[in-house]
Amino acid sequence: MTVIGLIKEGKIPSDNRVALTPAQCKWLKINLPNVKILVESSATRCFSDAEYKQAGIEVTNDLTSCDILLGIKEVPVDMLIANKTYLFFSHTKKQQPHNRKLIKAIIEKNITLIDYECLEHDDGQRIIGFGFFAGIVGAHNGIMAFGNRTGLFQLPRVYQCKDYRSLIHHYFGLKLPNIKIAVTGSGRVAHGIIEVMNLMGVHEVEADEYLEKKFSYPVYVQLKGADLYTHQENKTYKREHFHQNPTEYRSRFLPYTKCTDILMNGVYWDENIPRLFELTDVNERFVTTTIADITDDEHGSVPLNLGDQTIENPVYGVDKKTFLKTEPYLPSSIDIVAVGNLPNELPRDASRYFGEQLLKYILGDILNGASDIITRATIINQGKLTKEFSYLENYVK
Repeated sequence: MTVIGLIKEGKIPSDNRVALTPAQCKWLKINLPNVKILVESSATRCFSDAEYKQAGIEVTNDLTSCDILLGIKEVPVDMLIANKTYLFFSHTKKQQPHNRKLIKAIIEKNITLIDYECLEHDDGQRIIGFGFFAGIVGAHNGIMAFGNRTGLFQLPRVYQCKDYRSLIHHYFGLKLPNIKIAVTGSGRVAHGIIEVMNLMGVHEVEADEYLEKKFSYPVYVQLKGADLYTHQENKTYKREHFHQNPTEYRSRFLPYTKCTDILMNGVYWDENIPRLFELTDVNERFVTTTIADITDDEHGSVPLNLGDQTIENPVYGVDKKTFLKTEPYLPSSIDIVAVGNLPNELPRDASRYFGEQLLKYILGDILNGASDIITRATIINQGKLTKEFSYLENYVK
């Protein structure tokens, strides 16, 4: 019998998402009788203890009998249970300084860590994540901020809606002005943004049309890798080469800043990848007034990102001359929407979607022992860094 535990989220501010919903736990219990599920009691989880009990799942304060523990965000060091297998987003693969203590504690406690972020298909595509709902909420918030700025329309806050279904009722009858929206990226985040564009009746156009034409209705363009980056010398783009040698490329985004009202940014970024634009490009020809930086890297692909806001207060301004943070919606500023936990605004829908991917692609491999996918995503195996992540050795020390 394998015992799986759903842990209580301990990181502050508290995350309300969960890896498996009550209905998904019930499905596991019925279809895999050799698996037992325990749920750690939590007052902040989007599904209540009572909902798990109603589904026939045991709720407890003691998960020491579990073999596998499923969380969402980083687990506080004092909540780690020794000798267990954990799955959560550890935010350590980029050697993030604030999580060094966590990874050291995982090693000291002889824990196996499988990171959701590292679960990838053979071609490098992420298998599991909350990106789709980050895209939905980020796109909504970007449009909402533009409405607040212009006074042309109003949208409610996502977290005040019961669920996704009730949210989209607010889009019926919504009439957007003749704006141009640039959507960057091709992954789950971009798919979520495009879902909202379609629901709001924003028309997709090709890149050359977007740059050259004026429209009498709202439009968006989706800009993928080849639209955003080009090799500095041979002026080409090859995806695999770009990911291996990003410093050899430059951004092609600048022309879009001269005709884009709203930027919805969904590209992956690290410090070797060119930014979409630089601060020196923000001048009188830079017409973008609202940026929803959904991937949300401080001073990252959007250099105007000055850091996170909260779900309750997601928008701030950045002065176009001093680049200092201001109140939002000022004529002299560009509005930035930057929130690190966007899916928490639709936690039940996001958790349901996440759990479906977990059941479909991952849990079977874990229960059966291992697979190449699981091996590649295992950062630490029984207290030791794996070969795949041996580059973290100095980070740990």
